[in-house]
Parts: sequence; C-alpha cells; structure tokens
Amino acid sequence: MLQISRRAAQIAPSATLAIDARAKALKAEGKDVIGFGVGEPDFDTPAYVRDAAHRAIEEGKTRYTPVGGTLSLRKKIAEKFLKDNGLAYEPGEIIVSSGAKQSIFMALSVLVDEGDEVLIPSPYWVSYPEMVKMVGGTPVFVPCRHEDAFRVRPEEIAKRVTPKTKVLILNSPSNPNGCVLPRETLAQIADLAVEKGFYVISDEIYEKLVYDGCEHISIAALGEQIKAQTVVVNGASKAYAMTGWRIGYAGGPLEIVKAMNAFQSHASSNACSVSQYAVEAALSGGEEELAGMVRAFDARRKLICQLINEVPGLAADLPQGAFYVMMDVRGVLGKRCDEVAIESAHDFASFLLEKKCVAVVPGEAFGAPGFVRISYAVGEEKIREGVRRMAEFVAALT
Repeated sequence: MLQISRRAAQIAPSATLAIDARAKALKAEGKDVIGFGVGEPDFDTPAYVRDAAHRAIEEGKTRYTPVGGTLSLRKKIAEKFLKDNGLAYEPGEIIVSSGAKQSIFMALSVLVDEGDEVLIPSPYWVSYPEMVKMVGGTPVFVPCRHEDAFRVRPEEIAKRVTPKTKVLILNSPSNPNGCVLPRETLAQIADLAVEKGFYVISDEIYEKLVYDGCEHISIAALGEQIKAQTVVVNGASKAYAMTGWRIGYAGGPLEIVKAMNAFQSHASSNACSVSQYAVEAALSGGEEELAGMVRAFDARRKLICQLINEVPGLAADLPQGAFYVMMDVRGVLGKRCDEVAIESAHDFASFLLEKKCVAVVPGEAFGAPGFVRISYAVGEEKIREGVRRMAEFVAALT
C-alpha cells in the first residue's frame, strides 16, 4: 500500500502555527482576537532597510546569488560576528539561508547521522525535536527547573551524554522562556562539549533582546576548541522586525559550512536576493531603531508580568531576554469550564481562545506542561485587554 515515509509520519505540525491558524480563523469570523501566540515583532521593518530593498529591485539585483549568500553580505555578517560576539569568521565560514530555522536544519542535516542523539534543554522551541527527527536523529531532552528560571544545569547535560551524543542545541536568550545563560554556565557547557566530543548548535536569534543589564555571550567565543565544535546561528527576523524577509545565517568551521552549502544547493539554492541586500543594510546601522524596540519590549514584559501576577491562579516570572513569558497555569488546573475539567495547559489554551478570543500556546508543545507561552510582541493596549480577558476567564471557572 502506498503511504508517506515513516520519518514524515512522525513529524508533529508546529503548535505555534496551529494556534495562529485557529486565531486567524476566528478573526475571519469577525471575532476580536488578541494574539499572544506567534513570536513576531509588531514593529515595521525600519525605513532604511526597506529603502535598500527598493534600490536592489531598481538596480536589477533580482537574480540568483551564490548558494551561501552574496559575498558582500557574508563580509558584513563577519563584521557583525567580530564586533558583537568577538568571533572571527572568514566569509567562507558563513552561510546565508532562508531564515534561521533553515540554518539550524542545514546544520543538523550535515552533523547528524541516523540514530545519533541530540541534546535539547527543555522547555525548548517547538521545531528543535521535529527537525532532529527529520534528519534521522533522536532528541534527548534535558529538563530545566522552574526554580532555576528554566536555565539548563551543566550537570544535567552531563548525565545524558552517551557514546551516541552528537549535538547539543543551545538557545540563549531562549524561546519559549526568555532565560539568558550566564558566562559561567556556558563555560562549563563548553568544557563538557570539548571533553566529551560533541558539537553545539547555538541559536542566538534573540541576542539583541536582553534586559536588566544582562549580557549575551556566544559560547563559541569562549575558546578556540569550543569554536571549532560550534555552529552559531542568527538572523534578521527578531532584531530588525524582518520575519517575512526570511534571512538567517550561520558561522562555523569551514568543513561544516561547506557541507551546509552543498546540502542547501540541492534543497533550496540561495536565499531571496532582494532580502539579502536589505539585511546587508540592516547590519550597517539602525542602532537607534533597535534600541527603541528593546525599550518597548522591556516595558511590555514588566507590564504583562505585573498584570498576570494580579490574577488569582496565574503567575509569571520576569524573563531576561527575547519577548516571551511562560505563564504558570497550574493554579487553575482541575477547575471546570462549562462543566468540563481543565486538566492541562492545552485545555486552558483551547478554552481561553474559544471563550475569550485570546491566543496563547500550550506549554506541552515546548516540553513544559502546566505553563503556556505568551509573546509580548504586541502593543500595551492589547496586553492590557488580553490579560483582562484572561482574568475574566479564570474568575468564571468553577
């Protein structure tokens, strides 16, 4: 009997996008939906970036580029890595892809063989385990504790290293919980990776969004040995409000980047040419726009946590980075909505969307039962209204 592959059959669709799809369906019905689901800045792409894209179109820069990105963009990315992260990469050690998600997938594709184990701190971004399964690897989750602000403990990683361990995926600042790993933790993880001999894929897409004086540190900057075992992934989507432009990039050892180029040449070819010229402009300036966006996110995270903590049964710790809050809903589990028990964060999110038109993502999708992820990449008015509706919803539970 004809059927899809076993590998494809085991891949779960993105819970984030599923919630977003249901929210959009309700909007299409004329409902006023507050969307805390998708992590997408609500700011416009800066004007100087849009202008650069217009110039590229007018100048006819709409044809194929090298698979790994234009040389001028890769040089600009190399400058960024050196200036921001203390990482020296040659343009040949950098690859540009259609979003940071593709950069991570390319890295996994060339590093992971069938049956290799990939360590993933939990809670995790929903796509990490699915991408690991897509390349034939086995996700191994490293639990992180709520009392540690969900920061991974190096000793918990060490417990799960086996002869099959090939890669560790790190994400700091983190999606979904906004934690930022301190230097001492990263140094211990780097020592472990060098000692045990596994690669690190460091997803640093939220590096510009840190608060309260926190410092973003790239693990690859902690020594030549760990740098030789690390692929650093970043992109323009979050820092420059360019989600739809689909440009991510990675820096790493030459042999790994060459393999990623070969893989990408058959999978998708080059990233959008016009977007590449726009990102080159984005990396050339825009510090004022970026600083303004960070200030707005900072104010929003404080506001949303304050409001949530005023609702009996709900709680939220102040995150240090990104634009997400993990809201603790364990205080309302077991209560009933329309005589139906709310037994999980998934139940809470489903009822909240249907009853109050507020979209959040259940924590089960991130390996965090009892929590829901909220993106505060929305305006303060929507934050106030969304939490007001949550309070009404919780108050009506029996």
